[in-house]
Amino acid sequence: MNILVTGGCGYVGSVLVPALLADGHRVTVVDTQWFGNFLPQHPALQIIKEDVRNTDTVPVSGIDAVVHLANIANDPSVELNPTLSWEVNVLATQQLAERAAAAGVRQFIYASSGSVYGIKEEEQVTEDLPLVPVSVYNKTKMVAERVLLSYCGRMKIHNIRPATVCGLSPRMRLDVSVNMLTLQALKNGRITVFGGQQVRPNIHIQDMVNVYRHFLANPALPDGNYNAGFENISILDIANRVVERVPAEIVVTESNDPRSYRQNSDKLIGTGYVQRYSVADAIEELIASYGAGALQDVEQCYTVKWMKRLGLVA
Repeated sequence: MNILVTGGCGYVGSVLVPALLADGHRVTVVDTQWFGNFLPQHPALQIIKEDVRNTDTVPVSGIDAVVHLANIANDPSVELNPTLSWEVNVLATQQLAERAAAAGVRQFIYASSGSVYGIKEEEQVTEDLPLVPVSVYNKTKMVAERVLLSYCGRMKIHNIRPATVCGLSPRMRLDVSVNMLTLQALKNGRITVFGGQQVRPNIHIQDMVNVYRHFLANPALPDGNYNAGFENISILDIANRVVERVPAEIVVTESNDPRSYRQNSDKLIGTGYVQRYSVADAIEELIASYGAGALQDVEQCYTVKWMKRLGLVA
């Protein structure tokens, strides 16, 4: 297939794109490259340095499927510049979907977020529960989902709601919970946990990549929203799992972050998807990478810090 991956130079995209190439697909990546480009050269790969807001420059002719990863990610980053986030996460998504549908693209896979549910007390947070977004980021994802569902019938629409992703990537992020807490233990011998009782779903980056590959391989799956998260763990539990492998002190402080939600991914599992990786795998990989000197704690690995450095603030 000819696949367009927006945001393909990002944390997940930098693992997904090589996997798609290994599967035999031709891949076009559109990315601002604000955080760099770590993709290897490949005869079946075209990389375009461009902002998805410039929708007319995004090639859709001859594309079979779109994997739309490009977005301003996570709550703190979005709060830096809410207008930018609405433009990227919602407006550009709608414009890209319109052009894709008009060009005959058959499938549109959207990277939404499990955080669209907001604060949920239910033990089983399934796709049919009402969404109560509590942040601008959550709201942009919810609106983009609903915009995309309006294109059902013109192309297959699969909105994926990922849990918090963890694990190694060439474009590393150290501001997501498992990665951040593991690095703190390795580097400082001390983990700072804010609150700790908030429950978050998690997914290993290799499973995240495999979920997208699963939908590309099964484009006839029903349109709609799909949770993608397998381990619902409190932040304190993540810290405890880390210190089982890396001796470190855990310091718990107060938090003003109330976000707590679980995910039930039975709908995804019902399509035949099988989870293969875990939080424990991610912790082990991070430990090995740090020990080999490959895991570098640099500003570019922190989205908010790097956006500020680039001047991407309101």
